[in-house]
Amino acid sequence: MNTQFRHHKLSEDDESRLVYVKPVCVADLPEEVREQADGLEVLFAVHDSDGQQLALVADRGLAFTLARQHDMQPVTLH
Repeated sequence: MNTQFRHHKLSEDDESRLVYVKPVCVADLPEEVREQADGLEVLFAVHDSDGQQLALVADRGLAFTLARQHDMQPVTLH
């Protein structure tokens, strides 16, 4: 089966709305954040294109939903 992928070039406005979602080990976070993690081992951080953390949430789906609700385009960062 041949599948063609279309590459969509993002406009500058689209690029400015990109946010990156990445898993973060709770053990690597400051103590006050670890205390609020309710036994979770991994949280998900949402970062802007400059690397500034915008949010830290309990699961990946919530991170994507939160970004979209704020008119941002989330992508996974490994």
